[in-house]
Amino acid sequence: MLRSFFHRAPELKSAREIGLMREAGKLVAEALRICRSMAVPGTKTLEIDQAVETFFARHGALPLFKGYPGKVPFPAVTCLSLNEQVVHGIPGQRVLKEGDLLKIDTACKLNGWCADAAITVPIGQVSVERRRLIEVAEQTLRIAMEEMARRKWWTEVASRMQHHVQSNSFHVVTQYVGHGIGRVMHENPQVANFVNKEVKKGDFRLEEGLVLAVEPMVNMGTSDTVTLRDHWTVVTKDGLPSVHVEHTLAVTAQGVYVVTADDETLIPRPA
Repeated sequence: MLRSFFHRAPELKSAREIGLMREAGKLVAEALRICRSMAVPGTKTLEIDQAVETFFARHGALPLFKGYPGKVPFPAVTCLSLNEQVVHGIPGQRVLKEGDLLKIDTACKLNGWCADAAITVPIGQVSVERRRLIEVAEQTLRIAMEEMARRKWWTEVASRMQHHVQSNSFHVVTQYVGHGIGRVMHENPQVANFVNKEVKKGDFRLEEGLVLAVEPMVNMGTSDTVTLRDHWTVVTKDGLPSVHVEHTLAVTAQGVYVVTADDETLIPRPA
């Protein structure tokens, strides 16, 4: 989500603080369930966004996207990105249609702690290749969870994520990355889904208390992206579809705890 790599040490969280983040994570998970149920042909993207805004308000949670600073403050509580839109799509009057890929990203703060997650939903029946794109992205996020439980350095995880995507003839977006998260949505470190010289320089240890928003973005074609004139919506340069998935993940003594899971999910450390 951010563009430059920080080199300051991440802020580690206590077990109690991770538990507080989980309360925000439960709301994000429920918000995404609401979105998934509404993501059918004929629904306007604005209707989905309004439902999430109402849900967060009902639970006293602060939506973290609305008003996010930029050339134009982000105007919605969700990023809803369709097809060739990679991330940061703005909800509006566009109607979902059969065969679309809808990326849904949202985050909230509850009692001072944040959580952030994203899913990609096929609208009705989608092509085999679009379905495979979703599957590869979801597998890549799962690889990240499992590897975080067994590796010592982030680049060990990122290299395996990148290899899985590329071995399936897709491409990882390199212009946008994940991030640390805690009392604010964007904390150190930057969390790349790939490895290059810059990422290696900013490598960080996977230590107990580290909490990351890991969010692979996988393109069917080239990894290159451009930003539209609305100053937010990121699209693939070649116009081919993209998929985005994300979880907030905490490294604990027991393994990797999925803060934004539907249920209590822990990927244990290898025996």
